[in-house]
Amino acid sequence: MLERIIGVFKLDRKVFAEVERDESATTQAAIVVAIVAALSVVGTILQVLINLVRGGKMELGATLLSIIVTFVVTFINWAIWAGVTYLIGTKLFKGTATMGEMLRVIGFAYAPRMLSIIPCIGGVIGAIWSLIASYLAVKEGLDLDDTGTIVTIVVGWLVTIVIGVILGMLGVGGAMGLGAISGLLGG
Repeated sequence: MLERIIGVFKLDRKVFAEVERDESATTQAAIVVAIVAALSVVGTILQVLINLVRGGKMELGATLLSIIVTFVVTFINWAIWAGVTYLIGTKLFKGTATMGEMLRVIGFAYAPRMLSIIPCIGGVIGAIWSLIASYLAVKEGLDLDDTGTIVTIVVGWLVTIVIGVILGMLGVGGAMGLGAISGLLGG
């Protein structure tokens, strides 16, 4: 699994082909997403500590809610992003994949978001890197050309944001819309 994560950081297309075919890698993809979520939580805690050192206040309730939302929304975004990408890629562009394949390749594409442990800049760098990895994941996972891959990612990202905002407005998760925007910058 570690070799695959390193391969994703190197943007090695072969890793996504391997993960796509390996049905046992779904659990590994979920572990990658869990690591990203946990490191995002650590990054959130570090940011709170930095704010405290600078003389800011810490509201325990808001901090705990932020930690829980960060962890949960990471998994929700993974599932929605994989599902929407699967539907757009297979229905609109006639890509070939299963939902399991999309969960695996998208889950591994989250790996660069491990950089979110670094307050402020780590999340941005990880999101951009993960977006590039998502391009490779979607291209490999759905067997699409460059145009189909890019359109699938852009339309999927927009649809996922809309879903997140609607769920947030319905009270399903107040931070869901924001989570969709920030989380899906990384795929």
